[in-house]
Amino acid sequence: MTAATRPPADAGRDGPQRAAADTGAVETRRSARSGAAGLLGAAISGLFGFVLAVVITRGYGPAGAGAFFAAIGVVTVATAVCTLGAETGLMWAVPRRRLGVRGDAARVLPVALIPPLLAGVAVAVVGALSADALAPRLLRGSGDAAHGLLTLTFAAVPVVVAMTLLLAALRCVRPIRAYVGVQFLLLPVARPALVGAAALASGGLLAGMTGWLVPAALALLACLVLVAGPLGLGRGAALRPTRSDWSTFWRFALPRAASAAIDAGSMWVGVLLTSVLAGPADAGVFGAVGRYVLAGQLAMQGLRVAVSPQLSRLLGRGERAAAAAVHRQLTIWGLVLSWPVYLLLAVFALAFLQLFGREFTAGVPAMTVLALAMLVNTGVGNVQSLLLMGGRSGLHLVSTLAGLTVTVSLGLWLIPGHGATGAALAWAAGIATENLTAAGFARSVVGEPLVSRATLRAAAATVGGVGVAAAVGVLAAGRGLPGLAVALAVLVAGCVGLLTLPRVRAGIRVTMRQIRGSDEAATAAGPAPASTRGR
Repeated sequence: MTAATRPPADAGRDGPQRAAADTGAVETRRSARSGAAGLLGAAISGLFGFVLAVVITRGYGPAGAGAFFAAIGVVTVATAVCTLGAETGLMWAVPRRRLGVRGDAARVLPVALIPPLLAGVAVAVVGALSADALAPRLLRGSGDAAHGLLTLTFAAVPVVVAMTLLLAALRCVRPIRAYVGVQFLLLPVARPALVGAAALASGGLLAGMTGWLVPAALALLACLVLVAGPLGLGRGAALRPTRSDWSTFWRFALPRAASAAIDAGSMWVGVLLTSVLAGPADAGVFGAVGRYVLAGQLAMQGLRVAVSPQLSRLLGRGERAAAAAVHRQLTIWGLVLSWPVYLLLAVFALAFLQLFGREFTAGVPAMTVLALAMLVNTGVGNVQSLLLMGGRSGLHLVSTLAGLTVTVSLGLWLIPGHGATGAALAWAAGIATENLTAAGFARSVVGEPLVSRATLRAAAATVGGVGVAAAVGVLAAGRGLPGLAVALAVLVAGCVGLLTLPRVRAGIRVTMRQIRGSDEAATAAGPAPASTRGR
């Protein structure tokens, strides 16, 4: 080899590190584009989720809203139990397989759908037959409509199970915008419209719950249409799974089954416990508080669903450094977007709850407690996704069980004497326990740093900026709506001022280039070759 063509002396040593850095940069560009779409959808979903909460609380009052939220809790928890973790299993398995008529991805569909649908039908039948005995305990405050409301709720479980599973498949086989259109647009926009129409027509709780459930059937049909093409359904794709398809899928999914039920039911367990132990009015207050708390989490949810298939692919190929880089970037995004929401909810809880009605202001302490707890949840990032997409569903189950144990134990102790505030304290302790445990597990599994100096700087800047704005609002006009308006005005003025700084503008330009960037580089680091995928 001549001198002109001889590589540098350190090329052999630096080559792997340089390649890893290049792969990480490509993957963070890809995650930026997916994450931006997920965040946009989550913002719209959060807005209409708030509208739905206002419609329910204003339309049905504290007791009626408590029964309505309890009914939603029943279908949510029942669905999470019946899916048996298969929705996460699809997110983990499909990105590691080949799509199309000649691919093997379609074989996963019957494996993932048949057991959950059978479980959903069984729960629907047993629940409907037991409605007379369960309704007075679970749906206190619904009056004569209790039996019909609970029967309808259980009857809808198989439909919601099928919709949940096909949404997971949709995220894996179509661009993120298809998932956003169904999950973050169709469902959240249609629900307040139909529930509001039922309330205005004085249709009662049964009509209102029907309005909440109908969009799930529409979303199911949309997912069927969108999933069929990429999987080759109806065009000769093999649908008969092998024995290894069943064993591989359910070895991963079954530990997730329990943790999925806990994740989905964390808030609703509190609503149901509060309804039973403290009464429907306290349950309605806690449910209203919970709607705000969950709305603030939508940014993290949008980021999670946007990048979960990407994390599965990277961790499946052993590219842990790239996966950690994606996680760190999206943790900063989620923190910067979520922490201002939770800090404002904590300081101006009175203002937010006044929008539901004067009766709901009793939930101010509960709102403050939960908002502060959610700083921990969003601060550690989507560590649960790292565990699940890395195939460590067992460790994820351990962390969720730890959180549930704390939540239920403290709830049984605190709710009878403190109502909604006691439920909030119990849930807050469970949130902190689950997320800190999962963060420790994820760090050991990935083997890469999950927190960077940039994360700490973003956290400090967010707390400082929002803290100053909130202090100005409280000092100028109190903790009600006027004080919140002042704080928001100060925040907007501060953000506009930041845009004048060259460093901030440069950072925004870099992010926008990532979002608008072409997929050429991403394609170079795309899915694994056919010979290795699905192994």
